Amino acid sequence: MHDPVSKPPLAPSIQVSPNNPCPFLRGLVGEGFVEGGTVPLGKLSETIANATGETGLKKASARLQVRGVALIANGLGHILKSIFSGAQLDALRGGPLDKRGAGSRILGVDGKVNEGEIARFASFGRTYTDPNGGSELGLNASEIEIFMRDNLKRAGSAARWYYPLLMKFEWPILLKIIGKGTGEDRYLGVADVRTLFNERQLPARINQRLVSQPILSTCQRVVRGALKLAALLIAIGLVTLVAVAEFPNQVRAVLPQKGILVNLLPPPLPAVPEAKAAFWLEQNWSLKDRHWFHHASQGTATFPVPYEWFMALEQPRLHLFSKPGMIKESAYLERFGFIPSPQSVQTDTTTLRRFGYANVYETTQAPDWSTRWTPAENVDGLPVGFARMTGVVDPATGRREEDKIGLTCAACHTGQIHYQGVDVRFDGGPAMTDLKKLELSTGLSIAYTLYVPFRFQRFADRVLGPDASKTDRAALKQKLSAIGTFLIDWAKTQQKTVESKKTWNGRQQQDTEEGFGRLDALNRIGNQVFSQDLALSGIKGFEKNLHAQDAPVSYPAIWTVPWFKFAQYDASIEQPLIRNAGEALGVTALLNLSDAYPEDRLWRSSVNIRTLGWIEDMLRGPDPFKTVDPSAGPKFGGLLAPKWPSQILGDAWRLKPDRVERGRAIYAEMCSGCHLPAIDTPAFWSSKHWEPSGDSKVLNAVTIPLKEINTDPEQSLVLSNRIVDVPGFLKVNTADLQTWWQCDIPTASKSPNEMVYALGLMTVVDLVARKWMDDEKVPDAERAKIWNLARKNCLNPAPDPRYRARPLNGIWATAPYLHNGSVPSLYWLLKPASERPTKFCMGRRDYDPVTVGFAVTADETCKTGETQFSAGSEKDPIQGNSVLGHSFERREGEPKRDGVIGRMFKDDAERYDLIEYLKTL
Repeated sequence: MHDPVSKPPLAPSIQVSPNNPCPFLRGLVGEGFVEGGTVPLGKLSETIANATGETGLKKASARLQVRGVALIANGLGHILKSIFSGAQLDALRGGPLDKRGAGSRILGVDGKVNEGEIARFASFGRTYTDPNGGSELGLNASEIEIFMRDNLKRAGSAARWYYPLLMKFEWPILLKIIGKGTGEDRYLGVADVRTLFNERQLPARINQRLVSQPILSTCQRVVRGALKLAALLIAIGLVTLVAVAEFPNQVRAVLPQKGILVNLLPPPLPAVPEAKAAFWLEQNWSLKDRHWFHHASQGTATFPVPYEWFMALEQPRLHLFSKPGMIKESAYLERFGFIPSPQSVQTDTTTLRRFGYANVYETTQAPDWSTRWTPAENVDGLPVGFARMTGVVDPATGRREEDKIGLTCAACHTGQIHYQGVDVRFDGGPAMTDLKKLELSTGLSIAYTLYVPFRFQRFADRVLGPDASKTDRAALKQKLSAIGTFLIDWAKTQQKTVESKKTWNGRQQQDTEEGFGRLDALNRIGNQVFSQDLALSGIKGFEKNLHAQDAPVSYPAIWTVPWFKFAQYDASIEQPLIRNAGEALGVTALLNLSDAYPEDRLWRSSVNIRTLGWIEDMLRGPDPFKTVDPSAGPKFGGLLAPKWPSQILGDAWRLKPDRVERGRAIYAEMCSGCHLPAIDTPAFWSSKHWEPSGDSKVLNAVTIPLKEINTDPEQSLVLSNRIVDVPGFLKVNTADLQTWWQCDIPTASKSPNEMVYALGLMTVVDLVARKWMDDEKVPDAERAKIWNLARKNCLNPAPDPRYRARPLNGIWATAPYLHNGSVPSLYWLLKPASERPTKFCMGRRDYDPVTVGFAVTADETCKTGETQFSAGSEKDPIQGNSVLGHSFERREGEPKRDGVIGRMFKDDAERYDLIEYLKTL
């Protein structure tokens, strides 16, 4: 702060950088009130506020305005430097406040004054009476505005949309500081402007204002410093709040990706463009069958809160001036990849068409299967795969519970592709969902409800009603808080446990990002059943069973699967009920594993075995070997693979008959040995891979040893390499499998409580299914039907890890390819493995009918919310994400080698011939 004694004399010799184009700031530097170069924001804002002559709140407001303008003057990249060091006055030219010649042009880029431009400025003014006597030429506010508009007009196309805003911080501010007079007669003297530009000298009255400021005492300086610090902290808080509320994805991106802060923000989600049309393809199911499959509860409580609570949760976004949307909204859940679904198919045609439920082929509907079973409702209009579980009973206590909300088979096995604004949907295909993001968002929604002001009050109003008592509200908050605490503690436990473990090949365990379209189902099921279910039952110490989710796979297609001996990629489970009930347990069914209750309650669960049987019946259909018309030959019923939708979409989807025929021959040569002939050919039905099963047959598809196929090994090793421990009181004896099913290979574990994951899971799921049938007093005949006793719950007798090669019906609808979803299209699958993309983006992206899958460009950048598949590097590969194996690269005369399953294609034309045929399967 200057006083009359300390004020340095005017020194015209003080150099002012031409890169400081602001005349007033040049005057401050030339007069010696501030230094050239970098000036602390506090000193700069205080000096200019003193120059205005304002006092009190107006002066404080002026300081804040100057500080705000100074923060952005050098550009966004310099904000932190400006906060800590100050405004860089010698680096203003070219910054956000520089109009780059679209202003007055009085001061050139070399720092020299153009007298002609000063004369032009004067031409917009008139003569004013000087309050100190006499008269002079000047411009008032309206004349200055005309002058600025003329500057913009003169600049023409060089002017930018924001220049009028910048001008509000130029001449009008100069008028306010060094102008004379009051009101409409306040004017900016041309003589003062000339002096300011030419001599960098402020009017004497402004100098007097600056030098006459009182010197603050030590106490005053301390108080002012404390107030400035408080104001800075408040400003930082406000800026942070606005950034988090309005730009959460950008804030999340700059935070460390491992830590607490990043987990306080919702994961980014892709935008869902408006669809011009939607179509469900015909697959031998009626509309009622589809809707029932989409919403029939299999007894799962996937979400950690009751159904009504989920309906009352808000989306985990902060909003400054509005309420956030609800988490239940279909438009929000679609951003996680889920497909919208109507409340009922018993509605008008317009609604059905809007949801794609229109008979696009105008053919006769298949008869309803689902009318034989309990109807499934979707009264809240949730997307495909969401189901309400009613009549819930706690398996341990027998108490009636509130309705639960869970995911169904359809959540993972209902597919959708997008093409130029059209959605094409089909049952049984791989979903393009990201369940991890949904888990994180649900947990954050609960946390926000507990800790963000006003949210819990709104939540309680929805759950309890606006008239609920304080006691009821407190009880509700306590229950929700307990759920939130468990989720946080469990996440910490899982991370800590995984970090202490090694993988089968000696690497540090860590989760592999599943992303859109992938899930590590096997490891998730193991974590749920052998760890979290025990913890929920009050049994401690089995966190040690947790394993990283490092073997993600693409959701497998399930059409015609009930007729396969082994359904999984790794050909691991033969028994259909064990396969389906195990999935239900993994998607979080209620399960009692506690010894604190009577022993006859052990293994009691909410899994609905009967509904699982109904779903299997719908998928399986009638026995193909017992057709009504034997002369027509066997054919699959139940859910059929979707046909290539050339009749719905444009010319790019039309099949080329000549290419199809050439591709048919290539398929017979290169593919049918593993994947068998097309399912509509006699050769398929007469294949030696059909084996007797009870009074019918099952297809024991070709399985290829891991070493030979050489695709990513992770999924094939989970069940055999992972070891789990179980409490002794549960009496899980894997040798019982031998007794129950007369397995061909031994099933006993070496330790009473420690066992191979495969045997442990098979035994546990068997016990759960048997307990349900006992409790429901299911008659023996129905039990035999549900079990399908010809299909044994035994280990695959194959001697080593392997992957199954399924028939390729509907292959076009299952991109990306290989079991781990590592190859984006059929085109890249038919290229040598070393040429395949090692990175590509997944989410809501358009399907490519030419390459059949997703077109990938080199080094493509993922859009907001998309997830990136990455194989990692050769030195640091990502567990579970290998793109190798199943390669076509053997040259003529070369010996067979691991990972290479076929000859090299002659050229792309031959590849596209095969692709054209694959579209028809």
